[in-house]
Amino acid sequence: MTPVPENLPRTAGELRAAGHLPRSIKTEIHDNLLAALREGRNPWPGIVGFDRTVLPQFERALLAGHDVVLLGERGQGKTRLLRTLAGLLDEWTPVIEGSELAEHPLDPITPASRRRAAELGDDLPVTWLHREARYTEKLATPDTSVGDLIGDVDPVKVAEGRSLGDPETIHFGLVPRAHRGIVAINELPDLAERIQVALLNVMEERDIQIRGYTLRLPLDVLLVATANPEDYTNRGRIITPLKDRFGAEIRTHYPLTVAAEVDVVRQEANLVAEVGEPLLEVLARFVRNLRESTVVDQRSGVSARFAVAAAETVAAAALRRAALTGEHPAVARPVDLEAVPAVLRGKIEFEPGEEGRETEHLVHLLRRAVAETARERFGGLNLRPLVEAVSNGHLVATGERVPGADLLAALPELPVLHEVAERAGVSATDEPGRIAAAVELALESLYLARQLAKDSDDATTVYGP
Repeated sequence: MTPVPENLPRTAGELRAAGHLPRSIKTEIHDNLLAALREGRNPWPGIVGFDRTVLPQFERALLAGHDVVLLGERGQGKTRLLRTLAGLLDEWTPVIEGSELAEHPLDPITPASRRRAAELGDDLPVTWLHREARYTEKLATPDTSVGDLIGDVDPVKVAEGRSLGDPETIHFGLVPRAHRGIVAINELPDLAERIQVALLNVMEERDIQIRGYTLRLPLDVLLVATANPEDYTNRGRIITPLKDRFGAEIRTHYPLTVAAEVDVVRQEANLVAEVGEPLLEVLARFVRNLRESTVVDQRSGVSARFAVAAAETVAAAALRRAALTGEHPAVARPVDLEAVPAVLRGKIEFEPGEEGRETEHLVHLLRRAVAETARERFGGLNLRPLVEAVSNGHLVATGERVPGADLLAALPELPVLHEVAERAGVSATDEPGRIAAAVELALESLYLARQLAKDSDDATTVYGP
């Protein structure tokens, strides 16, 4: 937990003397977002590929004070975007010490806090809440109840002698407890429709209804949610009155460029070995090919998590290969891409009728991605000397037990190899494993272009004429 700074006011009197005025959550976000935009600060750290599409819409919605639902396929960064909202809150905000709903000391809303404020006056104790504690997230599951979200009568408090209609008999749910904060509901259509109805008053009238009586609480919350497009007709739907209460519905999308896809992988993947930029581009193009393929069920989408998992799998294959060969550092080569289709086949939903051909489709699209990346990297480069060297007897072997130095040693000294390495972002003085990764990509591209042959067994692949 972040320690509370010592110089902050500790009573309502000190707070009032310091000139502190209560602000609504939406005003707070509005002011801090405007300040960030004016100062040129990025209010959305870690969000990639939305700069010209989603973020301008999101910012306009927040400046307008709207509750927002983000609509998009799985793995598009919807939850990640919502979590950055906490960064637009004040770092510290005052609350009544011991209050159940994080009420402002100068604006209590529950009967108990109002009574304490009247009794103690300027001596009302104040504590401070960090902005991270003001973001509340709930995964909407079918078994979520009204009591979970809104609240219910607490039988213990009733047994203590309070009457059933007494507001102080209520055990508050997640939404009231997020007072003066942000409530994010993931997969909103998965909430049963009768549970969604319970949110109507919260979003419009800002009060709550529990067990037949209305508790007038001027709740101050920003409600944001995520949903998948197919959820409107398949697993569930957002009821029309609730959709009407959201001020903005914003469509998200997958990265629009290869560079953005690579940036997402670089940011999110935990790579246990070095994976060069060309191989990350291969994986980015592979994922984009999957999203355009007619054999893949595009309604379920191909998550950005697939590209991240693919990069981590390639890095793990490189680390295993380095352990077997004693090579250091561990650097991924195109041979490590072979691990991707078998390991990640279950993360993709295929169209009916493609059963049994999943791996075949994945291998084909991966090879296409390799060819596209090589064409982009080596376009205009004359690789004929490399083809002639292999054709004249310099067969090149690669595999999980072949170190990069051995792969390079199989070829004569060719000026074109230095150009290949340079196009792949590697210098001639780099580690052999890095240079071998570039040369192997060129050899694989020549095989895919039918200028070289390739013979493979369980452990070794040989490029020949």
